[in-house]
Amino acid sequence: MANDFTFHITTTRFDEDYSPSDDSRITTNFANLARGEQRQQNLRNALTMIDRRFNDLAHWDNPTRDRYTLELEIVSAGLEFTADGEDKTFPLLEVLDIQILDRQTGRRHHGIVGNNFSSYVRDFDFSVVLPAAAEAAGRFTVPDDFGDLHGKLFRHFLDSEAYRERFTTSPVICISVSTSKEYRRTENHHPILGVEYVQDDEGSLTDAYFGKMGLRVRYFMPPGAVAPLAFYFEGDLLCDYSNLQLAGTISTMETFQKIYRPEIYNANSAAASVYRPTLDQQDYSSTQIAYDREERNQLARSQGRYTEEHFVKPHGDVLAQWAADYSAAAA
Repeated sequence: MANDFTFHITTTRFDEDYSPSDDSRITTNFANLARGEQRQQNLRNALTMIDRRFNDLAHWDNPTRDRYTLELEIVSAGLEFTADGEDKTFPLLEVLDIQILDRQTGRRHHGIVGNNFSSYVRDFDFSVVLPAAAEAAGRFTVPDDFGDLHGKLFRHFLDSEAYRERFTTSPVICISVSTSKEYRRTENHHPILGVEYVQDDEGSLTDAYFGKMGLRVRYFMPPGAVAPLAFYFEGDLLCDYSNLQLAGTISTMETFQKIYRPEIYNANSAAASVYRPTLDQQDYSSTQIAYDREERNQLARSQGRYTEEHFVKPHGDVLAQWAADYSAAAA
């Protein structure tokens, strides 16, 4: 029955003229930037930041630091299935894909898909399931099956014909480090990813959630950065991708984190050898790009409730049966 869940991929160019469609998740970082009176200037500034950071990282044979420009596409994956004898669709996830244009040679290099990963089902898990579990228990608690459905849907997407026809490598999802954890600098150093940090204690809830998606995590602070980023991946992060591909992911996601979490990623001093990220930091610089972080959190809750109403509750039996069959097929 796992094969009864299929996927349809659509793409939208992300440039200074981008405007979110009615179907786009408005909690997504790039969609949030494209709203309001300053939308075009926001987008132009963000794309300029991405290109400058990329050329800073890809500095070899690039003396004027303008050899490359990044072309970004929003990849939207819709889930298609049958319930009650009718064909159904649901917008499963969105990510950014990267093409790296070499202005000197005219060549295009495919970057890494997975940037700015967002998911309706993840909104549901974190904004509906967790609060409900805490309310029922009278304390914070994580259900044993937390993230199971989302993880199976994600892994099924990566195995799907729709994904394999379009992408030749596995995704890398790059996000902020956790403000609840402490990180320690190591001696391991990569020319693009930078210096590696590690956690000494058990991973975060996010680490466990991505683990159910088949992804593990490593933390690197790239050259010129002020804080480490969390990279979630399958396979070998350091060997499966080229330096240009890694630079594309870093430049894109570091830019969004500077906008979204400037207290950490646009701080005026770099992370120490033992580092505890905090949003209470006041010594940071503003990007001058409008971004409403509180509104984004509110929208995540509303979209979690939307998922509950339009996906989880009406199709619960179908989802449960599919998940059980998927587990049996994987065993």
